[in-house]
Amino acid sequence: EVQLVESGGGLVQAGGSLRLSCAASGFTFDDYAIGWFRQASGKEREGVSCISSSDGSTYYADSVKGRFTISSDNAKNTVYLQMNNLKPEDTAVYYCAADRIKIEDLVDIITGPGDWYRYLEVWGQGTLVTVSS
Repeated sequence: EVQLVESGGGLVQAGGSLRLSCAASGFTFDDYAIGWFRQASGKEREGVSCISSSDGSTYYADSVKGRFTISSDNAKNTVYLQMNNLKPEDTAVYYCAADRIKIEDLVDIITGPGDWYRYLEVWGQGTLVTVSS
């Protein structure tokens, strides 16, 4: 079965850190672009970061730039999101998603209008991150 499994969410105080993991099973990340999205209660899902499994190039939304770091371990078929200096507004369910597209295309999906992210090939079930003030 092709799936992504996120882990690492939890409750943390503002200023704290968490590391999320996104592990693939049933397929490998070769030639995939992998993204992290989040959805706060009552809000639209938004993309925060993505990475190319091919060359490691990355993208960050302005809201997380300088605080979050995305990385991949292709040997473990896992992508990570290191989140530092967390803020209450980072509270959300975090999802990872993957598709066999170029990272430029995933960035277009993240930054462009509409909800084209819904058509990404594989999604995880999400992990909740709660940041208290």
